[in-house]
Amino acid sequence: MGILDGKNAVVTGASSGIGAAIAEQLAEEGANVILAARRKNKLESLTDKINKSGKGKAVAVETDVSKQEQVNKLAQQAEEAFGDIDIFINNAGLMLLSTIQKGHVEEWDQMIDVNIKGVLYGMNSVLPKMIQRSTGHLINISSVAGHEVSKVNAVYSATKFAVRALSMGIEKELARTGVRVTNISPGAVDTDLALHGSDQELISRVKTDRKKLEAEDIAKAVVYAVTQPAHVNVNEITVRPV
Repeated sequence: MGILDGKNAVVTGASSGIGAAIAEQLAEEGANVILAARRKNKLESLTDKINKSGKGKAVAVETDVSKQEQVNKLAQQAEEAFGDIDIFINNAGLMLLSTIQKGHVEEWDQMIDVNIKGVLYGMNSVLPKMIQRSTGHLINISSVAGHEVSKVNAVYSATKFAVRALSMGIEKELARTGVRVTNISPGAVDTDLALHGSDQELISRVKTDRKKLEAEDIAKAVVYAVTQPAHVNVNEITVRPV
């Protein structure tokens, strides 16, 4: 018996990195998971892996979170597969490092669409029914970049500050409704998130002298938040390398 037996969770950005680790950890604890991302082949591979584990079940739904109609369809397909959605994890994100003065406007638009609009679309797709049932849990994955800004990630940081603001605002809106909200801000994690973007020369110079976190470390923070008693709302978790 897992501590999340009977729970249904949607995880966006689930094809790799933190999202994949979260999906696996939730399923390990008995939850049914709906995996959402744009990379269908990777989604299906992870879905097969989870379904062979014999614990929580998994379904893959190809989704671009920057498209509201696709996010709404994701929620609908999740309900059709498993029933009510208990946990919705807004994990999908883009980190395209560059300085503002280089004017990579298309990359700014991509980060705003995925990192901010995607979170809003995700929350909007499940909130009405969670409020109606007086239960549910929204998890938004922000970043320590939502607390601090460097000269190479100002736009990315702006989007993650926005995620924190949205989390704080919706938590206040939902007080006493039974719906909980948790914002999780990971530090440097050993994934390929920071390897994208057109400014590869800059990306190659971004290094840390500390051992990076593992994706599983963030997944454990998610499990901690969603397994607290119903009267406990863990609003903010920051996870950094030592």
